[in-house]
Amino acid sequence: MLGLMQQQQLTTGSLIDHAARAHGLTEIVSRRPDGQLERSNWAEVSMRSRKVAAMLTALGAQPGDRIATLAWNRLPHLELYYGVTAAGMVLHTVNPRLFAEQIRYIVEHGGARIICVDPDLLPILEPVIADLPRIEAIVVLCAADEMPESSIPHLIAYHDRVAAADPIGAWPALDENTASSLCYTSGTTGNPKGVLYSHRSTLLHAYAACAADSMALSARDTVLLAPPLFHVNAWGLPFTSAMVGAKLVMPGSAMDGASIHQLLRDEGVTFSLGVPTLWFTVLDYIARNVSEDDRAKLKLDRVFMGGAATPRALIELFRDLLGVKANQAWGMTETSPVSTVCQPLASQMHLEGDAMTDVLATQGRAVFGVELRIENAAGEALPHDGAESGLLKVRGPWVLSAYYGNPAGADVDADGWLDTWDVAKIDADGFLHLTDRAKDVIKSGGEWISSIDLENAATAHPAVAEAAVVGVPHPRWQERPLLLLRLHPGESVEKPAMLDHLAGHVAKWWLPDDVLVVDDLPHTATGKLLKTVLRARYREHLGGVG
Repeated sequence: MLGLMQQQQLTTGSLIDHAARAHGLTEIVSRRPDGQLERSNWAEVSMRSRKVAAMLTALGAQPGDRIATLAWNRLPHLELYYGVTAAGMVLHTVNPRLFAEQIRYIVEHGGARIICVDPDLLPILEPVIADLPRIEAIVVLCAADEMPESSIPHLIAYHDRVAAADPIGAWPALDENTASSLCYTSGTTGNPKGVLYSHRSTLLHAYAACAADSMALSARDTVLLAPPLFHVNAWGLPFTSAMVGAKLVMPGSAMDGASIHQLLRDEGVTFSLGVPTLWFTVLDYIARNVSEDDRAKLKLDRVFMGGAATPRALIELFRDLLGVKANQAWGMTETSPVSTVCQPLASQMHLEGDAMTDVLATQGRAVFGVELRIENAAGEALPHDGAESGLLKVRGPWVLSAYYGNPAGADVDADGWLDTWDVAKIDADGFLHLTDRAKDVIKSGGEWISSIDLENAATAHPAVAEAAVVGVPHPRWQERPLLLLRLHPGESVEKPAMLDHLAGHVAKWWLPDDVLVVDDLPHTATGKLLKTVLRARYREHLGGVG
Protein backbone atom coordinates (compact mmCIF):
# COMPACT_ATOMS: atom_id res chain seq x y z
CA MET A 1 0.00 0.00 0.00
CA LEU A 2 1.31 3.45 -0.95
CA GLY A 3 0.81 6.58 1.06
CA LEU A 4 -1.65 9.22 -0.09
CA MET A 5 0.63 12.26 0.07
CA GLN A 6 1.26 14.71 -2.73
CA GLN A 7 4.25 14.25 -4.98
CA GLN A 8 6.01 17.61 -5.32
CA GLN A 9 9.32 17.68 -7.14
CA LEU A 10 12.28 19.05 -5.18
CA THR A 11 13.75 21.70 -7.47
CA THR A 12 15.71 24.92 -7.12
CA GLY A 13 12.78 26.73 -8.73
CA SER A 14 10.53 25.75 -5.84
CA LEU A 15 13.25 26.92 -3.46
CA ILE A 16 13.65 30.44 -4.87
CA ASP A 17 9.85 30.76 -5.17
CA HIS A 18 9.57 29.94 -1.46
CA ALA A 19 12.27 32.48 -0.56
CA ALA A 20 10.44 35.18 -2.54
CA ARG A 21 7.06 34.37 -0.96
CA ALA A 22 8.11 33.85 2.64
CA HIS A 23 11.23 36.02 2.94
CA GLY A 24 11.01 38.39 -0.02
CA LEU A 25 12.20 41.51 1.81
CA THR A 26 15.15 39.82 3.53
CA GLU A 27 18.26 41.64 2.43
CA ILE A 28 21.07 40.37 0.20
CA VAL A 29 24.28 42.42 0.26
CA SER A 30 27.00 42.14 -2.38
CA ARG A 31 30.36 43.81 -2.96
CA ARG A 32 30.65 45.02 -6.56
CA PRO A 33 33.84 44.92 -8.68
CA ASP A 34 34.46 48.58 -7.77
CA GLY A 35 34.35 47.72 -4.06
CA GLN A 36 31.01 49.39 -3.37
CA LEU A 37 28.16 47.47 -1.74
CA GLU A 38 24.85 46.93 -3.50
CA ARG A 39 21.68 45.68 -1.88
CA SER A 40 18.91 43.42 -3.10
CA ASN A 41 16.52 40.93 -1.50
CA TRP A 42 15.14 37.46 -2.12
CA ALA A 43 12.10 38.79 -4.04
CA GLU A 44 14.33 40.76 -6.43
CA VAL A 45 16.67 37.81 -6.91
CA SER A 46 13.67 35.63 -7.74
CA MET A 47 12.35 38.13 -10.32
CA ARG A 48 15.75 38.73 -11.89
CA SER A 49 16.42 34.99 -12.04
CA ARG A 50 13.36 34.61 -14.26
CA LYS A 51 14.72 37.37 -16.49
CA VAL A 52 18.10 35.59 -16.56
CA ALA A 53 16.35 32.43 -17.76
CA ALA A 54 14.65 34.40 -20.52
CA MET A 55 17.92 36.10 -21.51
CA LEU A 56 19.77 32.78 -21.76
CA THR A 57 16.95 31.23 -23.76
CA ALA A 58 17.13 34.15 -26.20
CA LEU A 59 20.84 33.38 -26.60
CA GLY A 60 19.93 29.85 -27.69
CA ALA A 61 20.32 27.93 -24.41
CA GLN A 62 18.24 24.77 -24.13
CA PRO A 63 17.32 22.56 -21.16
CA GLY A 64 20.34 20.46 -20.22
CA ASP A 65 22.84 22.94 -21.68
CA ARG A 66 25.76 23.77 -19.44
CA ILE A 67 26.12 27.47 -18.66
CA ALA A 68 29.65 28.11 -17.42
CA THR A 69 30.51 30.85 -14.93
CA LEU A 70 33.85 32.41 -14.13
CA ALA A 71 32.84 34.71 -11.31
CA TRP A 72 33.26 35.76 -7.69
CA ASN A 73 30.68 35.83 -4.89
CA ARG A 74 28.56 38.65 -6.24
CA LEU A 75 24.90 39.29 -6.88
CA PRO A 76 24.83 38.39 -10.62
CA HIS A 77 26.38 35.01 -9.80
CA LEU A 78 23.60 34.33 -7.27
CA GLU A 79 21.00 35.27 -9.89
CA LEU A 80 22.60 32.78 -12.27
CA TYR A 81 22.45 30.10 -9.57
CA TYR A 82 18.67 30.16 -9.83
CA GLY A 83 18.08 31.52 -13.34
CA VAL A 84 20.14 28.71 -14.88
CA THR A 85 19.20 25.74 -12.70
CA ALA A 86 15.50 26.44 -12.22
CA ALA A 87 15.12 26.80 -16.01
CA GLY A 88 16.43 23.26 -16.51
CA MET A 89 19.95 24.21 -17.60
CA VAL A 90 23.10 23.17 -15.74
CA LEU A 91 25.19 25.76 -13.90
CA HIS A 92 28.86 24.92 -14.50
CA THR A 93 30.93 26.92 -12.04
CA VAL A 94 34.63 27.29 -12.91
CA ASN A 95 37.35 28.21 -10.44
CA PRO A 96 39.21 31.34 -11.65
CA ARG A 97 42.17 30.54 -9.41
CA LEU A 98 43.13 27.51 -11.47
CA PHE A 99 45.87 27.47 -14.07
CA ALA A 100 44.90 28.49 -17.60
CA GLU A 101 45.19 24.92 -18.92
CA GLN A 102 42.96 23.62 -16.12
CA ILE A 103 40.35 26.28 -16.88
CA ARG A 104 40.46 25.40 -20.57
CA TYR A 105 40.14 21.68 -19.81
CA ILE A 106 37.23 22.12 -17.38
CA VAL A 107 35.20 24.41 -19.65
CA GLU A 108 35.79 22.21 -22.68
CA HIS A 109 35.10 18.96 -20.83
CA GLY A 110 31.89 20.38 -19.38
CA GLY A 111 30.65 21.25 -22.86
CA ALA A 112 29.31 24.75 -22.20
CA ARG A 113 28.23 26.90 -25.16
CA ILE A 114 27.69 30.04 -23.06
CA ILE A 115 30.04 31.41 -20.41
CA CYS A 116 29.31 34.23 -17.96
CA VAL A 117 32.36 36.05 -16.61
CA ASP A 118 33.01 38.84 -14.12
CA PRO A 119 34.56 41.92 -15.77
CA ASP A 120 37.67 41.70 -13.59
CA LEU A 121 38.16 38.06 -14.65
CA LEU A 122 38.18 38.71 -18.39
CA PRO A 123 42.02 38.66 -18.41
CA ILE A 124 41.83 35.03 -17.26
CA LEU A 125 39.46 34.08 -20.08
CA GLU A 126 41.28 35.93 -22.85
CA PRO A 127 44.31 33.58 -23.15
CA VAL A 128 42.15 30.44 -23.38
CA ILE A 129 39.08 31.51 -25.35
CA ALA A 130 40.66 30.57 -28.71
CA ASP A 131 40.95 27.00 -27.43
CA LEU A 132 37.27 26.80 -26.47
CA PRO A 133 35.58 26.26 -29.84
CA ARG A 134 32.20 25.33 -28.33
CA ILE A 135 31.69 28.72 -26.69
CA GLU A 136 29.17 30.70 -28.75
CA ALA A 137 28.38 33.57 -26.37
CA ILE A 138 30.30 35.39 -23.65
CA VAL A 139 28.24 37.33 -21.13
CA VAL A 140 30.13 39.83 -18.97
CA LEU A 141 28.50 40.39 -15.58
CA CYS A 142 28.30 44.18 -15.79
CA ALA A 143 26.48 46.96 -17.64
CA ALA A 144 27.51 48.11 -21.12
CA ASP A 145 28.96 51.35 -19.77
CA GLU A 146 31.10 49.32 -17.32
CA MET A 147 32.47 46.95 -19.96
CA PRO A 148 36.27 46.80 -19.78
CA GLU A 149 38.47 46.75 -22.84
CA SER A 150 39.13 43.23 -24.04
CA SER A 151 40.69 41.35 -26.93
CA ILE A 152 37.55 39.18 -27.05
CA PRO A 153 34.97 40.50 -29.56
CA HIS A 154 31.17 40.57 -29.31
CA LEU A 155 30.92 40.62 -25.53
CA ILE A 156 27.39 40.75 -24.11
CA ALA A 157 26.57 43.11 -21.21
CA TYR A 158 24.67 41.11 -18.59
CA HIS A 159 22.77 43.92 -16.88
CA ASP A 160 21.52 45.41 -20.15
CA ARG A 161 20.29 42.08 -21.49
CA VAL A 162 18.64 41.15 -18.21
CA ALA A 163 16.95 44.54 -17.93
CA ALA A 164 15.51 44.17 -21.46
CA ALA A 165 14.29 40.59 -20.95
CA ASP A 166 10.72 39.73 -20.01
CA PRO A 167 10.74 37.34 -17.04
CA ILE A 168 9.43 33.86 -17.75
CA GLY A 169 6.01 33.33 -16.24
CA ALA A 170 6.72 30.08 -14.44
CA TRP A 171 9.60 27.70 -14.05
CA PRO A 172 9.37 24.63 -16.26
CA ALA A 173 8.21 21.39 -14.66
CA LEU A 174 11.37 19.39 -13.97
CA ASP A 175 12.00 15.92 -12.69
CA GLU A 176 13.86 16.38 -9.41
CA ASN A 177 16.59 14.05 -10.67
CA THR A 178 17.42 16.51 -13.46
CA ALA A 179 21.00 17.77 -13.33
CA SER A 180 21.28 21.22 -11.73
CA SER A 181 24.96 22.11 -11.39
CA LEU A 182 28.42 20.88 -12.29
CA CYS A 183 31.57 21.44 -10.25
CA TYR A 184 35.05 20.04 -10.80
CA THR A 185 37.44 18.71 -8.19
CA SER A 186 40.67 20.58 -7.60
CA GLY A 187 42.66 18.01 -9.58
CA THR A 188 45.76 17.66 -7.41
CA THR A 189 46.49 14.36 -9.20
CA GLY A 190 45.61 14.27 -12.89
CA ASN A 191 42.87 16.25 -14.59
CA PRO A 192 40.01 17.66 -12.50
CA LYS A 193 36.87 15.51 -12.41
CA GLY A 194 33.31 16.75 -12.80
CA VAL A 195 30.65 16.19 -10.14
CA LEU A 196 27.13 16.57 -11.51
CA TYR A 197 24.54 17.45 -8.86
CA SER A 198 20.78 17.01 -9.24
CA HIS A 199 17.92 19.17 -7.99
CA ARG A 200 16.97 16.41 -5.57
CA SER A 201 20.47 15.99 -4.15
CA THR A 202 20.84 19.76 -3.81
CA LEU A 203 17.62 20.25 -1.84
CA LEU A 204 18.12 17.21 0.37
CA HIS A 205 21.60 18.50 1.16
CA ALA A 206 20.11 21.90 2.02
CA TYR A 207 17.56 20.30 4.37
CA ALA A 208 20.35 18.43 6.15
CA ALA A 209 22.57 21.51 6.47
CA CYS A 210 19.75 23.54 8.02
CA ALA A 211 18.95 21.00 10.74
CA ALA A 212 19.45 22.02 14.38
CA ASP A 213 22.05 19.30 14.91
CA SER A 214 23.85 20.42 11.76
CA MET A 215 24.45 24.13 11.02
CA ALA A 216 21.16 25.29 12.56
CA LEU A 217 20.53 28.06 10.03
CA SER A 218 17.42 30.18 10.46
CA ALA A 219 15.71 33.35 9.28
CA ARG A 220 17.37 35.10 12.22
CA ASP A 221 20.84 34.55 10.76
CA THR A 222 22.99 36.85 8.67
CA VAL A 223 25.24 34.60 6.60
CA LEU A 224 28.63 35.67 5.26
CA LEU A 225 29.07 33.73 2.02
CA ALA A 226 32.81 33.16 2.39
CA PRO A 227 33.09 29.83 0.52
CA PRO A 228 33.38 30.63 -3.19
CA LEU A 229 30.33 30.12 -5.39
CA PHE A 230 32.62 28.36 -7.85
CA HIS A 231 33.44 25.59 -5.36
CA VAL A 232 30.88 22.92 -4.38
CA ASN A 233 27.99 25.40 -4.68
CA ALA A 234 29.58 27.49 -1.91
CA TRP A 235 28.99 24.52 0.39
CA GLY A 236 25.27 24.80 -0.36
CA LEU A 237 24.82 28.18 1.35
CA PRO A 238 22.94 29.87 -1.54
CA PHE A 239 20.32 27.13 -1.18
CA THR A 240 20.21 26.79 2.61
CA SER A 241 19.97 30.58 2.99
CA ALA A 242 17.02 30.69 0.58
CA MET A 243 15.39 27.74 2.32
CA VAL A 244 15.30 29.47 5.72
CA GLY A 245 15.26 33.09 4.52
CA ALA A 246 18.59 34.16 6.01
CA LYS A 247 20.19 37.48 5.11
CA LEU A 248 23.06 36.79 2.73
CA VAL A 249 26.29 38.84 2.55
CA MET A 250 28.61 38.28 -0.43
CA PRO A 251 32.19 39.63 -0.21
CA GLY A 252 33.07 39.64 -3.90
CA SER A 253 36.79 39.23 -4.52
CA ALA A 254 37.85 41.15 -1.37
CA MET A 255 38.81 38.32 1.00
CA ASP A 256 41.46 40.16 3.02
CA GLY A 257 41.13 40.50 6.77
CA ALA A 258 40.10 44.17 6.75
CA SER A 259 37.35 43.67 4.17
CA ILE A 260 35.90 40.60 5.88
CA HIS A 261 35.97 42.30 9.28
CA GLN A 262 34.13 45.30 7.81
CA LEU A 263 31.31 43.03 6.62
CA LEU A 264 31.21 41.13 9.93
CA ARG A 265 30.87 44.45 11.76
CA ASP A 266 28.65 46.51 9.49
CA GLU A 267 26.23 43.80 8.35
CA GLY A 268 25.81 42.06 11.70
CA VAL A 269 27.02 38.68 10.45
CA THR A 270 26.06 35.81 12.78
CA PHE A 271 27.22 32.78 10.79
CA SER A 272 29.85 31.83 8.26
CA LEU A 273 31.85 29.00 6.78
CA GLY A 274 35.30 28.82 5.28
CA VAL A 275 38.66 27.11 5.02
CA PRO A 276 41.10 27.50 7.95
CA THR A 277 43.54 29.64 5.95
CA LEU A 278 40.85 32.32 5.48
CA TRP A 279 40.00 32.47 9.17
CA PHE A 280 43.64 32.62 10.29
CA THR A 281 43.95 35.71 8.06
CA VAL A 282 40.77 37.31 9.43
CA LEU A 283 41.55 36.62 13.08
CA ASP A 284 45.12 37.86 12.69
CA TYR A 285 43.75 41.16 11.34
CA ILE A 286 41.22 41.43 14.17
CA ALA A 287 43.80 40.63 16.85
CA ARG A 288 46.16 43.32 15.53
CA ASN A 289 43.71 46.07 14.59
CA VAL A 290 40.41 45.76 16.49
CA SER A 291 40.02 46.77 20.12
CA GLU A 292 38.57 44.41 22.71
CA ASP A 293 35.47 46.63 23.03
CA ASP A 294 34.88 46.55 19.26
CA ARG A 295 35.42 42.79 19.13
CA ALA A 296 32.69 42.40 21.74
CA LYS A 297 30.24 44.28 19.48
CA LEU A 298 30.52 41.69 16.70
CA LYS A 299 27.41 39.52 16.40
CA LEU A 300 29.29 36.54 14.99
CA ASP A 301 27.94 33.49 16.82
CA ARG A 302 29.35 30.43 15.09
CA VAL A 303 31.73 29.51 12.32
CA PHE A 304 32.03 26.19 10.53
CA MET A 305 35.28 25.20 8.89
CA GLY A 306 36.09 22.57 6.32
CA GLY A 307 38.05 21.94 3.15
CA ALA A 308 41.10 21.03 5.23
CA ALA A 309 41.63 19.69 8.73
CA THR A 310 41.09 22.52 11.22
CA PRO A 311 44.01 23.09 13.59
CA ARG A 312 43.07 22.95 17.25
CA ALA A 313 44.83 26.30 17.64
CA LEU A 314 42.26 27.95 15.35
CA ILE A 315 39.32 26.64 17.39
CA GLU A 316 40.97 28.00 20.52
CA LEU A 317 41.71 31.34 18.85
CA PHE A 318 38.05 31.83 17.92
CA ARG A 319 37.08 31.01 21.51
CA ASP A 320 39.66 33.18 23.21
CA LEU A 321 39.68 36.17 20.84
CA LEU A 322 35.99 36.48 19.96
CA GLY A 323 34.10 34.06 22.22
CA VAL A 324 32.86 32.33 19.05
CA LYS A 325 32.07 28.63 18.77
CA ALA A 326 34.10 27.18 15.90
CA ASN A 327 32.95 23.82 14.56
CA GLN A 328 34.30 21.51 11.93
CA ALA A 329 32.32 20.01 9.09
CA TRP A 330 33.68 17.40 6.73
CA GLY A 331 32.87 16.65 3.14
CA MET A 332 34.14 16.69 -0.43
CA THR A 333 33.11 18.02 -3.81
CA GLU A 334 31.79 14.48 -4.36
CA THR A 335 29.50 14.75 -1.30
CA SER A 336 27.89 18.15 -2.05
CA PRO A 337 29.85 18.64 0.41
CA VAL A 338 28.41 18.38 3.94
CA SER A 339 28.62 14.83 5.30
CA THR A 340 29.54 15.29 8.96
CA VAL A 341 29.11 18.20 11.35
CA CYS A 342 30.65 18.56 14.78
CA GLN A 343 27.89 19.30 17.26
CA PRO A 344 28.37 18.06 20.83
CA LEU A 345 26.06 15.44 22.31
CA ALA A 346 23.88 16.19 25.34
CA SER A 347 26.33 14.21 27.46
CA GLN A 348 29.14 16.56 26.38
CA MET A 349 27.46 19.92 26.87
CA HIS A 350 28.90 20.34 30.37
CA LEU A 351 32.45 20.23 29.02
CA GLU A 352 34.52 23.41 29.09
CA GLY A 353 37.91 24.64 27.92
CA ASP A 354 40.27 22.02 26.57
CA ALA A 355 37.75 19.21 27.11
CA MET A 356 35.22 20.87 24.80
CA THR A 357 37.96 21.71 22.32
CA ASP A 358 38.80 18.00 22.21
CA VAL A 359 35.27 17.41 20.89
CA LEU A 360 35.24 20.36 18.49
CA ALA A 361 38.60 19.29 17.05
CA THR A 362 36.96 16.21 15.52
CA GLN A 363 35.14 16.22 12.20
CA GLY A 364 31.85 15.45 13.95
CA ARG A 365 29.07 12.97 13.33
CA ALA A 366 27.34 11.97 10.11
CA VAL A 367 24.20 13.96 9.31
CA PHE A 368 21.09 11.94 8.54
CA GLY A 369 21.26 10.55 5.02
CA VAL A 370 25.01 9.97 5.03
CA GLU A 371 26.61 6.68 6.04
CA LEU A 372 30.29 6.28 6.93
CA ARG A 373 32.41 3.14 6.81
CA ILE A 374 36.03 2.45 7.79
CA GLU A 375 37.81 -0.35 5.94
CA ASN A 376 41.15 -2.10 6.22
CA ALA A 377 43.34 -2.90 3.22
CA ALA A 378 41.36 -6.10 2.60
CA GLY A 379 38.08 -4.17 2.32
CA GLU A 380 36.78 -5.42 5.67
CA ALA A 381 34.76 -3.09 7.89
CA LEU A 382 36.57 -1.88 11.00
CA PRO A 383 34.87 -1.24 14.34
CA HIS A 384 33.86 2.24 15.44
CA ASP A 385 35.96 2.11 18.58
CA GLY A 386 38.10 5.24 18.17
CA ALA A 387 41.21 3.09 17.95
CA GLU A 388 41.43 1.44 14.55
CA SER A 389 42.09 3.62 11.51
CA GLY A 390 41.33 2.73 7.93
CA LEU A 391 40.14 4.05 4.60
CA LEU A 392 37.01 6.17 4.92
CA LYS A 393 34.09 5.42 2.60
CA VAL A 394 30.78 7.24 2.30
CA ARG A 395 27.39 6.88 0.64
CA GLY A 396 24.13 8.82 0.64
CA PRO A 397 21.56 10.65 -1.51
CA TRP A 398 23.85 13.63 -2.13
CA VAL A 399 26.99 11.55 -2.78
CA LEU A 400 28.04 10.96 -6.39
CA SER A 401 27.73 7.61 -8.10
CA ALA A 402 30.01 8.52 -11.02
CA TYR A 403 32.10 11.42 -12.26
CA TYR A 404 30.75 13.45 -15.16
CA GLY A 405 31.21 11.54 -18.40
CA ASN A 406 31.24 8.11 -16.74
CA PRO A 407 28.27 5.69 -16.56
CA ALA A 408 26.12 5.89 -13.42
CA GLY A 409 27.64 3.82 -10.63
CA ALA A 410 31.08 3.65 -12.26
CA ASP A 411 32.97 5.27 -9.38
CA VAL A 412 31.48 3.50 -6.36
CA ASP A 413 31.66 -0.14 -5.32
CA ALA A 414 28.88 -2.69 -5.70
CA ASP A 415 27.23 -1.51 -2.47
CA GLY A 416 27.39 2.18 -3.40
CA TRP A 417 30.36 3.12 -1.23
CA LEU A 418 32.58 5.97 -2.47
CA ASP A 419 36.24 5.82 -1.48
CA THR A 420 37.22 9.22 -0.08
CA TRP A 421 40.95 8.41 0.06
CA ASP A 422 40.95 9.76 3.60
CA VAL A 423 42.36 7.74 6.48
CA ALA A 424 40.17 8.01 9.57
CA LYS A 425 38.75 6.41 12.67
CA ILE A 426 35.28 6.69 14.19
CA ASP A 427 34.70 6.54 17.93
CA ALA A 428 31.87 4.85 19.81
CA ASP A 429 29.79 8.06 19.81
CA GLY A 430 30.07 8.31 16.02
CA PHE A 431 32.58 11.17 15.89
CA LEU A 432 34.85 11.10 12.86
CA HIS A 433 38.57 11.63 13.41
CA LEU A 434 40.49 12.25 10.18
CA THR A 435 44.01 10.91 10.47
CA ASP A 436 45.37 11.84 7.05
CA ARG A 437 44.89 11.67 3.34
CA ALA A 438 45.88 8.20 2.16
CA LYS A 439 48.49 9.75 -0.13
CA ASP A 440 49.83 12.04 2.65
CA VAL A 441 50.27 9.57 5.50
CA ILE A 442 53.97 8.98 6.24
CA LYS A 443 55.28 5.41 6.49
CA SER A 444 58.46 5.37 8.56
CA GLY A 445 60.12 2.04 9.35
CA GLY A 446 56.84 0.23 8.81
CA GLU A 447 54.86 2.54 11.15
CA TRP A 448 52.41 5.27 10.20
CA ILE A 449 52.83 8.93 11.10
CA SER A 450 49.93 11.36 10.74
CA SER A 451 50.89 14.58 8.97
CA ILE A 452 47.66 16.21 10.18
CA ASP A 453 48.44 15.57 13.85
CA LEU A 454 51.93 17.00 13.41
CA GLU A 455 50.58 20.07 11.60
CA ASN A 456 48.01 20.69 14.31
CA ALA A 457 50.69 20.46 16.98
CA ALA A 458 52.97 22.85 15.08
CA THR A 459 50.25 25.49 14.56
CA ALA A 460 49.63 25.49 18.31
CA HIS A 461 52.96 27.35 18.62
CA PRO A 462 52.24 31.11 18.85
CA ALA A 463 54.82 32.01 16.18
CA VAL A 464 53.36 29.71 13.53
CA ALA A 465 50.80 30.94 11.01
CA GLU A 466 50.68 27.73 8.94
CA ALA A 467 52.41 24.37 8.90
CA ALA A 468 52.85 21.59 6.36
CA VAL A 469 54.31 18.15 6.99
CA VAL A 470 55.36 15.86 4.15
CA GLY A 471 57.10 12.53 4.06
CA VAL A 472 60.40 12.60 2.19
CA PRO A 473 62.57 9.62 1.25
CA HIS A 474 65.06 8.47 3.88
CA PRO A 475 67.94 6.04 3.30
CA ARG A 476 67.13 3.98 6.40
CA TRP A 477 63.52 4.58 7.43
CA GLN A 478 61.85 4.68 3.98
CA GLU A 479 60.22 8.02 4.81
CA ARG A 480 60.63 10.62 7.52
CA PRO A 481 58.60 13.76 8.23
CA LEU A 482 59.78 17.19 7.13
CA LEU A 483 58.09 20.18 8.78
CA LEU A 484 57.70 23.44 6.84
CA LEU A 485 56.57 26.55 8.69
CA ARG A 486 55.14 29.88 7.60
CA LEU A 487 55.45 32.25 10.56
CA HIS A 488 53.44 35.27 11.64
CA PRO A 489 55.06 38.60 10.64
CA GLY A 490 57.92 39.51 12.92
CA GLU A 491 58.08 36.09 14.58
CA SER A 492 60.93 33.57 14.62
CA VAL A 493 61.43 30.04 15.87
CA GLU A 494 64.48 27.79 15.81
CA LYS A 495 64.44 24.08 15.08
CA PRO A 496 65.34 22.99 18.66
CA ALA A 497 62.56 25.13 20.12
CA MET A 498 60.02 23.75 17.68
CA LEU A 499 61.06 20.16 18.38
CA ASP A 500 60.75 20.82 22.12
CA HIS A 501 57.27 22.19 21.51
CA LEU A 502 56.25 19.18 19.42
CA ALA A 503 57.65 16.74 21.98
CA GLY A 504 54.82 17.70 24.30
CA HIS A 505 52.20 16.77 21.70
CA VAL A 506 53.38 13.71 19.75
CA ALA A 507 55.43 10.54 20.16
CA LYS A 508 59.18 11.04 20.07
CA TRP A 509 59.65 8.94 16.92
CA TRP A 510 57.13 11.18 15.13
CA LEU A 511 59.35 14.25 15.55
CA PRO A 512 60.37 15.72 12.15
CA ASP A 513 63.90 15.10 10.96
CA ASP A 514 64.13 18.73 9.93
CA VAL A 515 62.24 21.99 10.36
CA LEU A 516 62.33 24.67 7.65
CA VAL A 517 60.90 28.18 7.80
CA VAL A 518 59.57 29.29 4.41
CA ASP A 519 58.07 32.52 3.09
CA ASP A 520 54.97 30.83 1.71
CA LEU A 521 53.34 27.44 1.22
CA PRO A 522 51.66 26.32 -2.02
CA HIS A 523 47.91 25.76 -2.03
CA THR A 524 45.35 24.36 -4.40
CA ALA A 525 42.82 26.76 -5.86
CA THR A 526 40.43 25.80 -3.04
CA GLY A 527 42.86 26.55 -0.22
CA LYS A 528 44.26 23.09 0.53
CA LEU A 529 47.96 22.56 1.01
CA LEU A 530 49.50 21.35 -2.24
CA LYS A 531 51.67 18.59 -0.83
CA THR A 532 52.50 17.09 -4.22
CA VAL A 533 54.57 20.20 -4.92
CA LEU A 534 56.27 20.05 -1.52
CA ARG A 535 57.11 16.36 -1.82
CA ALA A 536 58.68 16.95 -5.24
CA ARG A 537 60.55 20.04 -4.08
CA TYR A 538 62.10 18.40 -1.01
CA ARG A 539 62.37 14.74 -2.07
CA GLU A 540 66.16 14.76 -1.74
CA HIS A 541 66.29 16.85 1.43
CA LEU A 542 67.09 13.93 3.76
CA GLY A 543 69.38 12.10 1.36
CA GLY A 544 66.91 9.41 0.37
CA VAL A 545 66.20 8.08 -3.10
CA GLY A 546 63.90 10.66 -4.74
